[in-house]
Amino acid sequence: MDEVITATHAERGFVMLRDQDQKLHFSAARGMDRQTIDDPQFQISRSVVERVAEDGNPVITSDAQSDSRFNMRQSIMILGLRSILCVPLIVKARVTGVIYVDNRLQAGIFTQPDLDLLNAIAASAAIAIENARLYQVAVEKGRLEKELQMAARVQASLMPKTLPQLPDWDFAALWKPAREVAGDYYDIIIEQSGNLGLVIGDVTDKGMPAALFMAFTRSVIRATMAQFASPAEGITLANRLISNDSADNMFVTLFYGRLDLKSSRLTYVNAGHNPPIFYHSGNQSIRYLTRTGMLIGIGLDDTTYQQESVSFDRGDFLVLYTDGITEATNPELEEFGSQRLESVISAHVAVDSQSLLVAIGKALDEFTGGVVPSDDVTILVARKT
Repeated sequence: MDEVITATHAERGFVMLRDQDQKLHFSAARGMDRQTIDDPQFQISRSVVERVAEDGNPVITSDAQSDSRFNMRQSIMILGLRSILCVPLIVKARVTGVIYVDNRLQAGIFTQPDLDLLNAIAASAAIAIENARLYQVAVEKGRLEKELQMAARVQASLMPKTLPQLPDWDFAALWKPAREVAGDYYDIIIEQSGNLGLVIGDVTDKGMPAALFMAFTRSVIRATMAQFASPAEGITLANRLISNDSADNMFVTLFYGRLDLKSSRLTYVNAGHNPPIFYHSGNQSIRYLTRTGMLIGIGLDDTTYQQESVSFDRGDFLVLYTDGITEATNPELEEFGSQRLESVISAHVAVDSQSLLVAIGKALDEFTGGVVPSDDVTILVARKT
């Protein structure tokens, strides 16, 4: 702008660019003394700028005070503007901003050669500014992607690194985020008593907010469940703590089961989660462990949870899953559904936990037919061998 002011003999010069909302904002405001002008929004004719930005045609006036196009404009009269030159910055037929110069002291200083010169400068400047903007966008995108990759690694580190290797028990798990980070999680908590806490949860949101809420939920669950012998009491307190700090109406569906390895009895709370599937080998039956309370984070002080229990015999197994399984769709937008999941499980009751996990994943992939998943997929299988 300093060079433009020198070349056109202007008193002042301004560059205004469109922001993401397509509104014009000042990117440069300079005087002939090569100093930055303070409060530039009160120094120019908005009518001239908006006209050029709207129709993409340059404006030149020798004396705005007497020019019939502008002499009724209040800003021109108050500021005493005389010579004005304003040209658009155009990239691919799109007006991205304007260059505006004026002179309050002299009339008639801008001529057609000045307009041609400023148009030529604007043509080059528009491309340079756009390239700089795209470079900035690329740098910012790269930074965000790097942060997301870091967040994904941190979140993955919160999942169990290894599954328990116990006599008479067989575990397998799958955690597959739909995006860089997930709102799903699973956990296997080895308690001081020797019992195991089996957990699966699904935050009712996507992306980074869901990932942060998931990490928060995991921490609260681990802290509170260690204090209570009763899962129902632990989940009741966890809900109260999570609700107190929950923002933007974020909730989590969660299943928590405490597995007593000595008695092979699972005492559980289902807080609004998809009912896990329990297979009983004795009578070859399937039971759904339905909800015993509302999802976590609702924020009602009097919310309490009930607990139920089920006992494992040899060959029995439990499949915990999130709705990324049952709500996965094929190209015809048909959902996988709980019935298909049950059918896959019924056809693989004799295999180990990992093989069952693979069978469910294969059936899901075949059903969706390559459709990009819109939700996270998480499964946890526990089998009494």
